[in-house]
Amino acid sequence: MKIQDFIVAGFRFRLAMESSQSTWNNLAQYDSFRVDTHGDALFCLNVATEVYKAEGEVVPICNCGEEGNEPLLNAYTCERGWMFEMSITTHHPICAHLVISNDFSEGFLYVDKPEFAQFSINNSLMLMFAFATASSNTLEMHASVVVKDGIGHLFLGKSGTGKSTHSSLWLKHIPQTELLNDDNPIVKVESDGSVVVYGSPWSGKTPCYRNCSARIGSFVQIRQAPKNAIQRQSVTDAIISIYTSCSGMKWNREMADGLFDTLQKIISKVPCYLLDCLPDAEAAQLCSKAVEKTI
Repeated sequence: MKIQDFIVAGFRFRLAMESSQSTWNNLAQYDSFRVDTHGDALFCLNVATEVYKAEGEVVPICNCGEEGNEPLLNAYTCERGWMFEMSITTHHPICAHLVISNDFSEGFLYVDKPEFAQFSINNSLMLMFAFATASSNTLEMHASVVVKDGIGHLFLGKSGTGKSTHSSLWLKHIPQTELLNDDNPIVKVESDGSVVVYGSPWSGKTPCYRNCSARIGSFVQIRQAPKNAIQRQSVTDAIISIYTSCSGMKWNREMADGLFDTLQKIISKVPCYLLDCLPDAEAAQLCSKAVEKTI
């Protein structure tokens, strides 16, 4: 058995898997987050060598899949805590089962289809990170993040609304801009009250796995429109924008309370905007000018 520790956004977690597993060679996205020492880990994901077999009663809780090409995730309660079925899309059969303890400290991944082992491990680590950090002033976000002059700006929205496109427009038309993460950055309220965004090993289809961070200057909800316009959101709208973009078991009261508590701290410090936009240079320039006024 090979054990490897990683640190993301200051949180240490662990992956345990047979050393002979070829999947170890396909985890390059974690390279900048690896640590050579072992310490107290927030959670450990154990990759089992056998396929999943149901144990006792399994009660369905939530179907988190979306129509189309989005990953499928079905949630259940089970004797050991929580069980999740996952697949690469809603059109594919289940490729893995993830069983997590009630306190989210230990998970067991059963890969039913070895050809999807890398997907299953990535998805499981991402899920466990979101669950285990939800009560620690931390949000795992679905967002694209650019950094300009050391300040991070997060673009929010459902898949297909143009988050990545808007980031690419900043990279092309706004000087001194760089990409931090294109799908799953980590937002954290630090002990001094500052709100910081961290890169992660999870960045969707864009290979951007940077182990660095930046103070957050703004959240921007992206909405496709026939013309470019930007306005600052009300507190209520800002809460909705950020809450719907963060990961977690929102049907679980304790976790939902933890996410909302973190969200309130963020809203009091960072402005949130609604950007109606076209996929053009003017949209990026308008957005950049507006958000930089409040930094």
